[in-house]
Amino acid sequence: MSTETLIKHHHDAHAEHGHHDAGANKVFGFWIYLMSDCIIFATLFATYAVMVNNTAGGPAGKDIFELPFVLVETALLLLSSITYGMAVISMNKENKGAVIGWLALTFLFGLGFIGMEIYEFHHLIAEGFGPDRSGFLSGFFTLVGTHGLHVTSGLVWMLVLMFQIAKRGLSATNRTRIMCLSLFWHFLDVVWICVFTVVYLMGAM
Repeated sequence: MSTETLIKHHHDAHAEHGHHDAGANKVFGFWIYLMSDCIIFATLFATYAVMVNNTAGGPAGKDIFELPFVLVETALLLLSSITYGMAVISMNKENKGAVIGWLALTFLFGLGFIGMEIYEFHHLIAEGFGPDRSGFLSGFFTLVGTHGLHVTSGLVWMLVLMFQIAKRGLSATNRTRIMCLSLFWHFLDVVWICVFTVVYLMGAM
């Protein structure tokens, strides 16, 4: 092997290593962001717990929550987590088409979830049970709405990501983006399970 080839080989390995390091640092930075997001949700949960019995003579959770409806909503989000996992597996198999396909399916499940949430909010407000009705409802709308906004921003990110993968393939940058969005999406899933348990399940009892 000539000296020139050796130098080129070393340079390529170094560049690849640099990419890997930058990617790992970005994912770690994203973890830090999620921890701060965790604090926001913890605060909202605490506020909701304080407000839950302040119904101001209005409806309590058991009067307005429809568990079968929320179960379908929950199933959509859980399914979207599974399909996102399939996208990551396809990425590891270098299958660009499958990654886009699984992300598109994840997007549709997420969109269904948001559609149901908007319907629920609209229905409650139309009944006169808006966030200004009582402390309980304002806590409910803030907690569930904040999660919904996070899911919506995740969906926008997913659309952009599908476009970037279609254009540039599974580049090192796109792989890092897929991993960061994966952390974000699964995090929202965990938060929703807490919302479902604390707000809907305990509220309906």
